[in-house]
Amino acid sequence: MTLTEARKILGLEPGEDPRLQLGNFKVMREQIAEIVRTAPNKILAKRYREGLVEFDEALAAVRGYLEALGLNTQETDVTKDEVPSAGRGHAVFSEENKVKNLAGLPVLSTEPLEPKIRVESGKMDSGKSFRFFRWTLLILGLVGFSGWMYQKIEKENNLKKQERVALLERQGAIFIENRRWPEAMESFNEISGIFPDSEVVKLGRRSIETGMAEEQSQFIAYWKGEAIAAFEASRWEDSEKAAKQVLERYPEEKEVKALLAKIAVAMREEQRQDAFAKVRTMLEDRKFDEAWGAARELTEKDSSDAEAIALMNEISEAREKAAGDLVKAKALLAKAAKKDSGEFNEEVMKWLAEALALAPDDAGVQAMYEKMAAYTRTIRIPEDVKTLKKALANARDRDRLVLAAGIWEGPVEIQAGIELEGVSGKTIIQCQANAGSVISLGSNVKGAHVSGLTLRHLSFDAGEERFSLALVKGAEAAFSDCRFEQGSGHGLAVTGGGHVKVSRCRFTENGWNGIAVMGDGSLLEAEGNTLKGNFQNGIEGWDGAGIIVSKNICIGNSRNGLHLDVGSASATVLDNQMTANREFGIVLSSAGSGQVTGNFCGKNILGGMVAKAKISGVSVVKNEITANLGPGLILEKGVKPESFLDNKITANEGVEIMTETDLSGD
Repeated sequence: MTLTEARKILGLEPGEDPRLQLGNFKVMREQIAEIVRTAPNKILAKRYREGLVEFDEALAAVRGYLEALGLNTQETDVTKDEVPSAGRGHAVFSEENKVKNLAGLPVLSTEPLEPKIRVESGKMDSGKSFRFFRWTLLILGLVGFSGWMYQKIEKENNLKKQERVALLERQGAIFIENRRWPEAMESFNEISGIFPDSEVVKLGRRSIETGMAEEQSQFIAYWKGEAIAAFEASRWEDSEKAAKQVLERYPEEKEVKALLAKIAVAMREEQRQDAFAKVRTMLEDRKFDEAWGAARELTEKDSSDAEAIALMNEISEAREKAAGDLVKAKALLAKAAKKDSGEFNEEVMKWLAEALALAPDDAGVQAMYEKMAAYTRTIRIPEDVKTLKKALANARDRDRLVLAAGIWEGPVEIQAGIELEGVSGKTIIQCQANAGSVISLGSNVKGAHVSGLTLRHLSFDAGEERFSLALVKGAEAAFSDCRFEQGSGHGLAVTGGGHVKVSRCRFTENGWNGIAVMGDGSLLEAEGNTLKGNFQNGIEGWDGAGIIVSKNICIGNSRNGLHLDVGSASATVLDNQMTANREFGIVLSSAGSGQVTGNFCGKNILGGMVAKAKISGVSVVKNEITANLGPGLILEKGVKPESFLDNKITANEGVEIMTETDLSGD
């Protein structure tokens, strides 16, 4: 490449030093670099920087051209003031000015440079003005293009942001609808990163907070309700599981924590009551040594357990009583043997029956009883008669029917004053709930005695009219050592003026009361029975029936241990134990006369005892009402508390005595 060609490429005038244009390029480069440094955003700065790189590449090419021509471009770039004049405004390179103006640079040529227009009086020549104007337009164009490009990019970015926000808002709404709170929060957090002050973010976060609070409230309400329902139904394990569902997610929920504590107490109490029940069963079976050992274990667990201590005393007294009863039984046995003439004697038979009740395990008494019973007609089933129904159909007064161990089909009807005996715990009579009462006795029956039988229904009828396991309608009868289990209605119902004596029987899980007596002239005498887990009351009397109950245990019934509403009839309630019933131990609604004395009411859920105004003729004294989960004694309006001072009422969770209570709706 020649110098002339270099001038042409660089757009210089003839004779003008090519290196002068490098100074102009350097100024131009600084202007572009300033644009890069002051760019309004990273995107434009990147675009400007790319242009600067292209400019530097072009400048490097120019330097390459000049160095190829022998010019040294590494020195300070030559400016117009360093190029000397050569007559009439022409600049030339000569040996003289080479040293002066281009020191250290190689000589280009000895021929004079082509003339160029000089700047005079502060004015630029027309060629340079054109080039300067051209570069100025280039810079302005670059700036204008950059501004237009910036606005376009900003518009595109805003559109993309809005599209992204719309997508995130839809996603967040779907997550909220499906209760996926973390994902919903991520969506609105990303929107906040794009538009920090967006109302969409505020509304979204508020919806998340509201939804989470609602979910928490619903979750707690559901499982707390399940826990309470199970607790009220005494399903402790189910109640505990439901309560723990809440505490696993919300461990600070105070009401559920309190309920869980109550569940633990209830479970411990149930275990304790089961242990007491087992001891009492041993006591009923006259297994005194076993009962004593089990009761002592209870006192070892808690030496201050008054109930366990009382139970040990009861066992000791029962053992002593058994010894005394044996003496009495032996005396009756001797008396009966002396009067035995080989013929049936009703008086002697009563002595022997009493002796057997006093000493059921004594072999001598049993043998004499069997001998005297043999004087009457004894029918053994199935040895003599194959079926119970056939034997009952042909039975006469004073016949003795001995029913073997096994399961027998009911329902059956007793039509004579017979003795029907089974093997305790092993002779079972059963039928479907809708078939009728398992055993019924009509009004023509006098002096019937049923012992050693287990009566039960095979199904449950939830209708308003249900059959009891045993129905005594107008008859005179006695039940001893029997079990009444899972009846659809009452365990035993006495009505129509019937008189029944019940002793040492167990009534469990019957659909209504364990024992029910109702109607004018009806009478119930119940002694030494256990009534547990019945779905209403342990014992209930109403509608003019008389009642005498003593030394019974009513435990864990769904309503009350004992409910009396007998109107003007008499009621005698002595030395009974009423514990852990779902409502009250004893409820005295009405009675014309009688006494309620020496009874224990403890651990009942709603309270110990209720007394209404219509029992004013009944003496209520020397009862112990303690440790109930509600009030000890509740008195209806008008009942004077002074009449109840001679009772021990302590340690109840509610008030000891609640007076002036409105019980009109109960």
